[in-house]
Amino acid sequence: MIPVSKPSIGDAERRAVMEVLDSGMLVQGPRTAELEDRFAERCGVGHAVATSSGTTALHLALLAHGIGVGDEVITTPFSFIASTTSILMTGAMPVFVDVEEDTGNLDATLVEAAITPRTRAILPVHLYGQMCDMDALADVARRHDIVVLEDACQAVGSTFRGHPAGSFGTAAFSLYATKNAAAGEGGMITTDDAAIADRCRLLRNHGMRTRYHHEILGFNARMTDLHAAIALVQMQRLDELNERRGHNARWFTNHIDRVRTPVQREGRGHAWHQYTIRVDDGLDRDDAVARLAAAGVGTGVFYPVPLHRQPPVCAVVGDISMPVAERLSATVMSIPVHPEVTAAERDIIVAAVNAL
Repeated sequence: MIPVSKPSIGDAERRAVMEVLDSGMLVQGPRTAELEDRFAERCGVGHAVATSSGTTALHLALLAHGIGVGDEVITTPFSFIASTTSILMTGAMPVFVDVEEDTGNLDATLVEAAITPRTRAILPVHLYGQMCDMDALADVARRHDIVVLEDACQAVGSTFRGHPAGSFGTAAFSLYATKNAAAGEGGMITTDDAAIADRCRLLRNHGMRTRYHHEILGFNARMTDLHAAIALVQMQRLDELNERRGHNARWFTNHIDRVRTPVQREGRGHAWHQYTIRVDDGLDRDDAVARLAAAGVGTGVFYPVPLHRQPPVCAVVGDISMPVAERLSATVMSIPVHPEVTAAERDIIVAAVNAL
C-alpha cells in the first residue's frame, strides 16, 4: 500500500536525536532555541516560540492576544477541529464563514459581513499547504482594527505573493509527524510583536520567567529538545522536501483526467501538504476510496464532517449552513503526494485514479 502520508526521516535526524540523548538536556534546551531562531528567520519575523503541538500554538497565540469570554473569532468551517477548539478553549465564540469552492480556504469576500462589535480576530487556515488571500484579509483586519492569526499548521514553506506563511501577524505552525517539516510532535508561534512573544513564552511554561516565580496562569506547553533536533534537520531539508512534493503534485495535475484536481491560485507558493482531488460527477467517494485501496493506493479524507456539524461545535454555534464546506466534505479525497512517493508509485496512483 502506498501510504497517503509518510515522514521522510533519515540518518541525519537519527544522529540529531542521539546527540540530544547523549547531552542529557532533553526539554526546551539549546536545540529548541536554535529551532526558534531558524523559524523566525524563515518567516522573516522577529520572534518564534516553540510549543508542544500545533494545537497549543494556536491556543497560546489566541490567549496572548487577550482573546476570551465574550469575544468572536471569524474562521473556517473546513479544517481540522483544532482551529475551532482552540478558540472555544479561550471562552471565545467561533464565527464561521464559508470557503472557496476551488481551494477550500476561507472566502475573504464573505468575511467583512460577519464582523460584529465583538469580533477580535480572523483566524484563516492555509488548507492543504496553500495560503488564503492574505491581502484581502489583512485589509479587512486593518479597517476594523482586529488581528489576523494565521493557522499555518499545514503551510510551512508556503508563500503568498512572495511573503512566507507566518509573516502576516501572529501565526501557528504544526510539526506533527506527517507535516512538511516533521518533529513527531510540536508547534511554533511566529510574530513580530515582542510583547505577544513574551506572553506566549510565559503561557507555555506555567507563567514562569524565573523558576518557581509565576507571573500569570500558564500551561505546560513546552517543546522537547528531542523533537526540536528532528525539526532542525527537517527545516534544513524543507526546500528539497517541498520541491519533491511539488514535483509529484505537478505530475498528478498533468496526468489525472478522471476527477477534478487541485487549483493553485496565482501568486501562491503551494507547499502541497496534501494533494486533494474532488470525487464528484456521479462518482461515489466511499467506492473510490475502496477501489484505490484495492489498487494499493492509500487515501485520506480531510475532512469528512465540516466543523459546524461536529457535535461539540454544533452545540455552541447552533444549526447553521455552510454550503460550500458541506459540498467539499462530501467529495474531497487526498492521494499520496509526500516526498517518498517514487516515479513508479506515481504511475500506479495516476492509473488507479483515472480508472475510477
